[in-house]
Amino acid sequence: MKYWIHAVDPLLWPLFGLGFFCAAFLLPPWVAVVGIAHPAGWVSDGALAYERVYGLASSLIGRARLGVAVATLLWNGAYHLRHTAMDLLGQEWDVRVTPFLYAVAAAGSVMAVTAVAPL
Repeated sequence: MKYWIHAVDPLLWPLFGLGFFCAAFLLPPWVAVVGIAHPAGWVSDGALAYERVYGLASSLIGRARLGVAVATLLWNGAYHLRHTAMDLLGQEWDVRVTPFLYAVAAAGSVMAVTAVAPL
């Protein structure tokens, strides 16, 4: 199992890296606009209207971006939780935790893609 984990990790690094990008560069502005600027009244009401957001999200590019963003954030979380478990519980937990976390990230990625596909 340990060999399998180390063999699969390099194949998943692009997902981890894209997840880091989404977490570092896309989530903070989204939280700032949706969580702070809009409630404070700094953004017009029409900017985040349902019809406008749905129109952006329902296009082919919008669906692809939403699916990729959610899926890569799940892989980013799996990566961080795996290394946190190894730091707190020891290296021997890597074999126990990694298959579960990667399975959850894979299942969540499939669910995210199937959720945004019919938009």
